[in-house]
Amino acid sequence: MEDDLDRALDTVGPRLRALRRQRETTLTDLSAATGISVSTLSRLESGARRPTLELLLPLARVHGVTLDELVDAPPTGDPRIHLRPITRDGMTMLPLTRRTGGIQAYKLVIPSGSRRREPDPRTHEGYEWLYVLNGRLRLVLGEHDLVLAPGEAAEFDTRVPHWFGSADDAPVEFLSLFGRQGERAHLRARPKTAGPTGGDPATR
Repeated sequence: MEDDLDRALDTVGPRLRALRRQRETTLTDLSAATGISVSTLSRLESGARRPTLELLLPLARVHGVTLDELVDAPPTGDPRIHLRPITRDGMTMLPLTRRTGGIQAYKLVIPSGSRRREPDPRTHEGYEWLYVLNGRLRLVLGEHDLVLAPGEAAEFDTRVPHWFGSADDAPVEFLSLFGRQGERAHLRARPKTAGPTGGDPATR
């Protein structure tokens, strides 16, 4: 039993580092959100500091995961995914996948009245696919300024400056598939015999 506990705790550091990098969060940002010093966070990730409940609780809350996921507890037979929402820049992100690598799936909700005055396009490594469920999503992608309605999708290289928000004051719900290493989602929206749709190549 003691050996199993030690092995579980040994994997916490790499898992914490993977979660932080997946969410593109610095140690300084994580320190401000949890109240844990940068040096302690660094030692936790490297395995030099043994994780305790007092340290893991705020980290699980900020990363939007359960303690079981942080320590890789064995499954209990419940097939449901219990992932906690993450709020960032006024937008709620609900993780739909548990993997730390490969394509990640999210449901994102932009509440009503949260439209920003000026877009703030950013870049990072990866490839993203968006699908609008409800509302109207404004997508600024390079030189393009697009509005996607429910049922419309867009895919793009995230090294291109991009930003998205509500196109009006109404809430927006959309799905996002993101591959940090540039993985693309292989989707087929119509039979091969269908002709080209025209329009911007980034949207479907």
